[in-house]
Amino acid sequence: MNALEKVTIFITRTRNGVTELLLFKHPNAGIQIPAGTVEIGETPLEAALREAKEETGLQEFENKTYIGLMKTSLPKDRFVVINRTKVFSRPDVTSFDWAQFRRGIWVNSCNRAEDEFFQVEYKEDDRYPNPNYVTYKIMGWVPKECLSQELVRHFYHFSFNSDTQAEWTQFTDNHNFKLFWAPISKLPNIVAPQNQWLEYIANELGYNLKSTTD
Repeated sequence: MNALEKVTIFITRTRNGVTELLLFKHPNAGIQIPAGTVEIGETPLEAALREAKEETGLQEFENKTYIGLMKTSLPKDRFVVINRTKVFSRPDVTSFDWAQFRRGIWVNSCNRAEDEFFQVEYKEDDRYPNPNYVTYKIMGWVPKECLSQELVRHFYHFSFNSDTQAEWTQFTDNHNFKLFWAPISKLPNIVAPQNQWLEYIANELGYNLKSTTD
């Protein structure tokens, strides 16, 4: 089974001897770190640069350092889409196909398989600040070859030394992201599983984002 490649970009700056990390507040899903999917034909670095620009609005970065990677096997009821696919009403490519799944999204298994198809479900929750309801849902059949349970996440560290506003808004992925800088030594609550990534690069990959001692 082919693995889907993802990227996470830790963007830092130093102000008055304090290292700050760039975060954004998703309107429905909490505080996050810039991240995304490596598209077909892209290298991980190209994907990291594209995602960093799209999600932050910043265009120039320095010291683009590759930190390392993390391999993950998803649980049996969880898949990630590796190839853009139509969503069929039956396990048959001639059945209705009103919806599509794009590469990189997460879906849950409906525990039904037939021939070369799985029945899966995509849900978008209203999660912030507390889970309230399912706001959007698609369920249908997709070819097995379009799904994977193997994930490779590449971590990058970009530095940014130009002036920015303390906070700003960037429209991307059909949402307004609120960008802001936060001291690494005093970060707000970051959504799971992203809240584990800083610990992973420090403890497993031996990388320190701080360029100075706070």
